[in-house]
Amino acid sequence: MTSTQTPQLPALRFLKGHGTENDFVIVPDAENAVDLPPAAVARLCDRRAGIGADGVLHVVRSAAHPEARHMADEAEWFMDYRNADGSVAEMCGNGVRVFARYLEHAGHVTAGDLAVATRGGVKRVHLDKDGAVTVSMGRAVLPEAGVTVTVDGRSWPARNVNMGNPHAVAFVEDLDHAGTLFTEPPYEPASVYPDGVNIEFVVDRGPRHVAMRVHERGASETRSCGTGACAVAVATARRDGADPAASGTPATYTVDVLGGTLVITEHPDGAIDMTGPAVIVAEGTLDPEWWTAPGGIETVNA
Repeated sequence: MTSTQTPQLPALRFLKGHGTENDFVIVPDAENAVDLPPAAVARLCDRRAGIGADGVLHVVRSAAHPEARHMADEAEWFMDYRNADGSVAEMCGNGVRVFARYLEHAGHVTAGDLAVATRGGVKRVHLDKDGAVTVSMGRAVLPEAGVTVTVDGRSWPARNVNMGNPHAVAFVEDLDHAGTLFTEPPYEPASVYPDGVNIEFVVDRGPRHVAMRVHERGASETRSCGTGACAVAVATARRDGADPAASGTPATYTVDVLGGTLVITEHPDGAIDMTGPAVIVAEGTLDPEWWTAPGGIETVNA
């Protein structure tokens, strides 16, 4: 190479996928060679200047990531999930389904059972041949401390449900009462959620059938939230007097989100299954000049 030649920059491959219209940029990076600083994630998720998404699914082998090496014996792949603002998140239920669909799309797994490592622990996934994906979401924790959520002068008590990430579930008369959800609805006391919270607004649609809107922490309103749908199902079951641990009978709820429908089942042992679609819609490469610009993505260990 002469001094006048410009070095060839490597292309960064990406895919785009969604689960009930909760959409993600997927960055395959088996050996954890790509550094994704918050500013780069935000650029990727920007719906006008980037690809556009509710978050980024960084696909890394568990053994190659310092936060996941302890799970490598259980799960080969780690979902290094980032919110649209670049912040790190513990879990994303719709993201796990899309993550699993990508692994199948890439030929890393086939239909059937697999395990995915997340910051919220190892999640068990079943890929159905008909296209549906079921994720074992773990167990809900129901802290006693709740909050009051207020929008446009209306206030509601919100049930505290933790699904590996925090949720506040408020039952309302009309989903429009949630307002625009461009910004996080205020809640008190703020000390209940020191790291922020996902806030769900819920209305009844029929027996064991509800609809919700959600403001996701770090992402504004999204078309769907898998952990939020699970939190809503558990909170609704308790409101309805249903507790599978006490009755010995599973409780299944249909949860409508803006982007589709999820089916949530809570089992007597506390385990929660979520079933819904996951779709890969596009793939390509990022323009090298764009992603190596200041504030962009850096390749390390290359």
